[in-house]
Amino acid sequence: MTYKIALNFEDGVTRFIESNIGETVADAAYRQGINVPLDCRDGACGACKCFAEAGRYDLGDDYIEDALSEGEAGQGYVLTCQMRAESDCVIRVPASSQVCKTEQISFEAAISDVRQLSESTIALSLKGDALSQLAFLPGQYVNLRVPGSDQTRAYSFSSLPKDGEVSFLIRNVPGGLMSSFLTNLAKAGDSLMLAGPLGSFYLRDIKRPLLLLAGGTGLAPFTAMLEKIAEQGSEHPLHLIYGVTHDRDLVEMEKLEAFAALIPNFSYSACVASPDSAIHTRATSPSTSSPGTSTTAKWTSTSAVRRRWSRQSASSSASRACNRRTSTTRNSPPAPEANHGTPRRSGPCPRKGGPARRQMPGLPQRKASRASSLLQGVVRRFDHEER
Repeated sequence: MTYKIALNFEDGVTRFIESNIGETVADAAYRQGINVPLDCRDGACGACKCFAEAGRYDLGDDYIEDALSEGEAGQGYVLTCQMRAESDCVIRVPASSQVCKTEQISFEAAISDVRQLSESTIALSLKGDALSQLAFLPGQYVNLRVPGSDQTRAYSFSSLPKDGEVSFLIRNVPGGLMSSFLTNLAKAGDSLMLAGPLGSFYLRDIKRPLLLLAGGTGLAPFTAMLEKIAEQGSEHPLHLIYGVTHDRDLVEMEKLEAFAALIPNFSYSACVASPDSAIHTRATSPSTSSPGTSTTAKWTSTSAVRRRWSRQSASSSASRACNRRTSTTRNSPPAPEANHGTPRRSGPCPRKGGPARRQMPGLPQRKASRASSLLQGVVRRFDHEER
């Protein structure tokens, strides 16, 4: 039996390795040609200190306090020369992939489907034998090379890999290099080169309610995340706010409806910024909810969406929901205390219980102008632009 370990380097490159039962992460990495930082191999120098973002593991029993303090271990830091995985894990390595002598992996794939979902959005699917070896974390992206040029464009996966096929949502930019190729030249069977996976924006272990913010084709990483959540389940409330500029920009609504029916405690709100919108709001409630709890979303519009969200509950404990601190946003690494893995300690740093968790406040009603600014920022931040 082996465990899959995702090594995320500080330059955004991610590599997956297989770790045998009882094998240290450092040994597994070196066995597969990845030179993670390492010096003494005895748990004495701390050179191999990394951060475990997800998974269960044994910290080991042969390291000293100077190399890994009890406080650091409690936050989720590990020594890879001592750590042994007890499940699939995600580890953040404080070094570049070049220093560790690993590089982006390139794949060749063929277009299996390309179609325009709306005036602003293109759906692209790629398939190939090489993609069966592609592993990534939901939310990550790859660089796609534009055929006939040396230019690449970065796009997030919009689905999990299945039968050697992956998909993307791509913003249609008039005159854009990739957009022009996909709308005018691309056809099924054409080859594309992709390199990756990349990015520190991906789904972590869900330990609290989540608020997901997406704008335009920035919906792509979240549909991949929701696929994963649908597979593994989550007991925490999840809410997605999906913002676009015009009614015609709304895509994948059927998929969101399917997720709302499939994932307990998941709901979403779709909003349109244009004052000419005939929709303004489209919201769903979780497929299951706590008794006595209701959620109301009200949207108005002037030059942009203005939003007020109030949550009413029969009890204060039932009304606790996602707040801005728990939002998932691109390029925002999690606070260590919120997303570390689950260690099992057999070494000199026993710790009962876990680090103190701050109680999440309820989501207060915010001024409409503040919500408008937030959503406009979301659209700008998540909507993929071709540069």
